[in-house]
Amino acid sequence: MTPPRIHRVETLDLSVTHFAWPFAQARAAEIAAHFAEKQREKPKLWNGRILLGRSPSFDGTHFAADYFEAEFASMLAWRDWGFPDREVFNGFGMGALRCADGAFVLGEMGAHTSNAGRIYFPAGTPDLDDVSDDRLDIAGSIVREIEEETGLTPADYRAAPHWDCVVSGAAIALMRTLELDLPGEEVRATIEANLAKQEHPELAAVHLVRSRSDLKSTMPLFVTTFLEMQFG
Repeated sequence: MTPPRIHRVETLDLSVTHFAWPFAQARAAEIAAHFAEKQREKPKLWNGRILLGRSPSFDGTHFAADYFEAEFASMLAWRDWGFPDREVFNGFGMGALRCADGAFVLGEMGAHTSNAGRIYFPAGTPDLDDVSDDRLDIAGSIVREIEEETGLTPADYRAAPHWDCVVSGAAIALMRTLELDLPGEEVRATIEANLAKQEHPELAAVHLVRSRSDLKSTMPLFVTTFLEMQFG
C-alpha cells in the first residue's frame, strides 16, 4: 500500500460538472442489491445524492479537481468493493478541532452510521447543499458537518488559512485546523451536552488526542497521518 501523502495548500478550485459514472451505470443492479442489504442491517441509511471527485491536481499551494453527482448507494458499493474505479476519489472536508491545551477533538461514529465505530474529525462526503454556482464549497461543508455532529458553530473556533490535504488510496481528506479557545475537557463536555439533546446523534462518543500514544486503531490512516505530523 502506498503511504499517505500530505500536501499543504492555500487555495482550492473545485468545480462541479455533469459526469455519467460508468461504474454506477454498469453495475446498477448489483449496487441496488448491495444497498438493500446494507439497509436491512442499518435501516437509517439513506440513499441521498453526494459528490465524488475526478482529475485531482496539486500545483504548489493550489489544489484543483472536478466533482460530480452520484448516489450514496453507488459510493458505498464502490468503497465496499475495494474502489474498483481508480479514476474517482472521495474528496471530503474535515475540521481538525484543536483546543487551547493542544488536544484534538475527534468523534466516534454511531452504530447506525455506515462508518460505525470509526473515529474521525467532524466530516462528511459533500453533497448538493455544498454547491454554489457550480463550485464546491468545502469550507462551508466543514462548517455544516461540525454543527450537525457537535453543535459547535464558527463563533466557537478560528480557521487556519491553509489546508492539509492527505491523499490515502482513493480518499483525499481536505483538513483544516480549527482553533478553539477552551481546553479539551471543557470542549468535550460542551459537545456531549449538545449530543444529549439530539434524537439520533451521529456520534457515539467524543475523544481527545494529545499525543501519539492516544492514537487508536479505529482511526483511518489519513487521520493518524495528519495527527502524527502535528505531534512531530
